[in-house]
Amino acid sequence: MAAENVLIDARALAALAPDEVLVVDCRFALADPGQGKRAFLDAHVPHAVYASLDQDLSDLSKRGLGRHPLPDVDAFARTLARWGWHRGQRIVAYDAAGGALAAARLWWMLGSVGIAASVLDGGWQAWSASGLPVEAGATLPTPSAITDLRFDSCRVVYVDTFDRLRRQPATLVLDARAAARFRGESEPIDRAAGHVPGARNRPFSQNLAPDDHFKPASVLRQEFTALLGPHAAADVVHMCGSGVTACHNLLAMEAAGLPDSRLFAPSWSGWVSDPSRPVATGD
Repeated sequence: MAAENVLIDARALAALAPDEVLVVDCRFALADPGQGKRAFLDAHVPHAVYASLDQDLSDLSKRGLGRHPLPDVDAFARTLARWGWHRGQRIVAYDAAGGALAAARLWWMLGSVGIAASVLDGGWQAWSASGLPVEAGATLPTPSAITDLRFDSCRVVYVDTFDRLRRQPATLVLDARAAARFRGESEPIDRAAGHVPGARNRPFSQNLAPDDHFKPASVLRQEFTALLGPHAAADVVHMCGSGVTACHNLLAMEAAGLPDSRLFAPSWSGWVSDPSRPVATGD
């Protein structure tokens, strides 16, 4: 997808006909997994369906792959069919966290199976502030036929490949967690504090302006180009706590015209699931 199309503003979304677009509400709170669904039932973008990070965008039965393992592609295809998606229909995802929980995750998953998708810039807050119509209650879409999807394995790496890549000077690992967690000063969720040796920190919050819209593409490009230095975008492997907010940096780079970086899906929670793996602290 063209870089300018990975983000869409509220009024542009409102102008699309319902059959042109499938809108997916991805609001989620890590501390209260049911909060997003309750918020959806209270009010949502008209015709939107709800996606739970835990139930629809992850497979929590998988062990050793972090807190939010990616679902198998067949399971994802069944989810899309349950939502009523059909080939050729655009998908727009939104949340209430600037895209981080978990609209960017869905955007990345869709791109990994060749489905064009966008994230609503500014999220639910932008839609609400625009005075656009909302709906309440459950959405009951008509299920569609299950589409045979193919996952692009070049977009993701797991522990063995990641461990090899991170040792190579050509690879740049970017960690999207907050600076205090990266430095090991605080770790409220995972087994150990710190970061993968050699990684650099790019908190996903730095992609956003104070109003929770993404910074202009030119600003994002300048910031990421300075961070990458001699590295190409394809040399970058993104990570975070569980492979969710890392997708925000992937989205920001795509919006900046810097595609083709990869995701370390297990991320920090998967890395530290084995106590023998090395951990660094500080900057």
